[in-house]
Amino acid sequence: MQALQVAGRDVIFTREPGGPDVSERIRSILLNPELDIPPLSELMLYFASRAANVERVILPGLKRGGIVLCDRFSDATFAYQGWGRGLPVDEMRKANSLATGGLNPDLTVLMDLDTEEGFRRMNLSGRKLDRIEMEHLSFHRRVRTGYLTLAEEEPERFLVIDGMLEEKKQDSVILNEVLRRLHTEG
Repeated sequence: MQALQVAGRDVIFTREPGGPDVSERIRSILLNPELDIPPLSELMLYFASRAANVERVILPGLKRGGIVLCDRFSDATFAYQGWGRGLPVDEMRKANSLATGGLNPDLTVLMDLDTEEGFRRMNLSGRKLDRIEMEHLSFHRRVRTGYLTLAEEEPERFLVIDGMLEEKKQDSVILNEVLRRLHTEG
C-alpha cells in the first residue's frame, strides 16, 4: 500500500466486515464469540455490511480514481459461508450482486496456507480469537477448499501466494502483480 502511495496513487483501505460505522457495528456482532448466529443470519449480516461499505467507502474511492484495497470481500463470503457453512453459493452470488451493485474485484490475493499451519500460527499469536477463528479445523479446511476452488474457476483474477514464503517475498510478489495490472490498464 505504501509503495502505491509513494508512487502518487490514491489508496483507500477498507475491510470486511467493516468499513463505515454501520459496517463496523455489524462486524462486532459477527465476530463476537459469545453469540451463536445461524448461518443464514450470518450471511445476511455480511451482505448488509458489504452494501454499506460499497456505498460509503468503495464506490466513492473508485469514482475519484483511487485504488481500493479491501481486506476480504465477496470471495471470503463464498468461501466461509458457502463452502464453510454449506450455504448455496449460486444463490449467494445473486444476493452478493445486489449488495455490491454488481461490483467485483479486479484482483483477489489469496494467501494460501495449510489449515493446520494456520491454526498453529493463530495459537502462537497469543491474541483472543474471534467467533469465526474459533470454528473447528474441519470448517477451516472447507473454507480453504472453497478459496482454492474459486481461484481455479477464475485464475485470471486470483493471485495465489504461498503462505509459507517469507513476508517480504509475499509483499514483493503482490506489489509486482498490482503494478503489472496497473501498467496494463493505463
